[in-house]
Amino acid sequence: MAVDKQNEAKISLTEENKENIPEQGLVLQIIKESQQQHGLRHGDYQRYRYLLVVLMEAERAWSYAMQLKQEANTEPRKRFHLLARLRKAAKHSEKLEKLCESPRVDAKTKLEAQAYTAYLTGMVEFELQEWKRAMEAFNKCKTIYEKLASAFTEDLALLYRQRVDEISPNIRYCAYNIGDQNAINDLMQMRLTGGGGGMMAEKLEALITQARTKQATTMSEVEWRGRTVPVKIDKARIFLLGLADNEAAIAQAANEETKEHLYESLLAECRDTIQAVREELKSEAKQRERSSDGESGKVSNLQYLHSYLTYIKLCTLVKRNESMADTLQAKLKETEADENKRGARPQDLIRLYDIILQSLAELSTLQGLEDDHTFQKEVSLKTLVYKAYRCFFIAQSYVLVKKWSEALVLYEKVLKYAKEVQSKAKSLNNSLKDLPDVQELIAEVNAEKYSLQAAAILASCQQQVKDNTPLCDHLETFRLDTTLVGKHPNLVQFPPDFQPIPCKPLFFDLALNHVTFPPLDDKVEQKGKGGLTGYIKGIFGFGS
Repeated sequence: MAVDKQNEAKISLTEENKENIPEQGLVLQIIKESQQQHGLRHGDYQRYRYLLVVLMEAERAWSYAMQLKQEANTEPRKRFHLLARLRKAAKHSEKLEKLCESPRVDAKTKLEAQAYTAYLTGMVEFELQEWKRAMEAFNKCKTIYEKLASAFTEDLALLYRQRVDEISPNIRYCAYNIGDQNAINDLMQMRLTGGGGGMMAEKLEALITQARTKQATTMSEVEWRGRTVPVKIDKARIFLLGLADNEAAIAQAANEETKEHLYESLLAECRDTIQAVREELKSEAKQRERSSDGESGKVSNLQYLHSYLTYIKLCTLVKRNESMADTLQAKLKETEADENKRGARPQDLIRLYDIILQSLAELSTLQGLEDDHTFQKEVSLKTLVYKAYRCFFIAQSYVLVKKWSEALVLYEKVLKYAKEVQSKAKSLNNSLKDLPDVQELIAEVNAEKYSLQAAAILASCQQQVKDNTPLCDHLETFRLDTTLVGKHPNLVQFPPDFQPIPCKPLFFDLALNHVTFPPLDDKVEQKGKGGLTGYIKGIFGFGS
């Protein structure tokens, strides 16, 4: 009886019969169905010695050991418990192997049980640092799985090869500890390409650091841009020794996720190294304050080393963001091809190029390189290239919101930057080998300009068609409007809009109180000259 067949039987018990198992009598139901499926239907009690139980016991002990392995980093006392659980897992695997010696078990299951036992035995010996015995157990496991991979279907072969890949770093690590110095190169390559995961990851890191520390004793100086600088800080030596390996691993990365992980690891290590050099710079500054012998105008060797490490960090940042920009550009083209697909936007690329330009601006201010005109020209040229690309994607963002005139102006600016790069690049040909090709950018901008003009014309035509002004308002302009011959032609606007008309003006005599009238005394009759006769006439009205 094969283990994989028992797995299928177990799955059928838990999935196919899940609805048929009542809530009461669950244990008895499982027992009866297991007995029927695994031998007791015909009285075969030997077959009913359930192999899956032993296998799961071994897996349970192994998984607990792996949990303790993680916790042992902060609690060393748990290492003893870890070894005990690994030994228990190995004993369960030996019991499984003995059960599989039955003639009822097929050859494939027997080989898998032997490989499983060899694997767990190797894990125990590996933790006990018994390198020779661990290597023998791992080699036995590897040999069995390789034979099985060559004898079965591709799906099963893939599973076997994955296990071979998992134990290969362990074998090389054991070989190195036994005395094989050639194994260190394989281990470094595995670490740089993302191999050696799980419990081997920390051991690989420690081993590679140890190997670089040994090599660092022979490294005393580094040369950069015509100046040789002594390297006395161990952390800086180790970092500079591993720089070439890290860059090679990034270049050989299988996918973008692995490349991003390697970039982050390199940047983190570079920041730690710069911090160590910065601490030494503080001590050096204090010593200079005490003594007056130092040359104030010349950049010290330690400061120049700090500038070199900062240069490495900034260049790595530029390369990482450029790699991310290339990935986003590919996704942006996929989004343009499929309008229903939501993906990258030009704004995402603008942000990346902003970071690149910021890094280049910091490069131009590094201490010790102010008078290096070639370096400054190279940085200036790179800045122009990335400004052109940043301007291009700003124009793309304006195209998305249909601001045609702004986009056209920005495209012209891209061409200006690109032509300036071509004119300055004649004397700096070596500086352009790692930069994006501006000639491709020029061709793309020219194509985009024609597309932009066509889109603007099409948009204006669509705007004219959608214009709802009535016929009476555009009698002098020809416009093809099919609604005019339909049932509801748009001839005039009804009801008409209110129109402002002039009102009768209102005048207020506000100046009357300030007007001085001419005297009228000569025209008014003097009342005092009439006497009594006039008074009497006035009373009776005779004089009126």
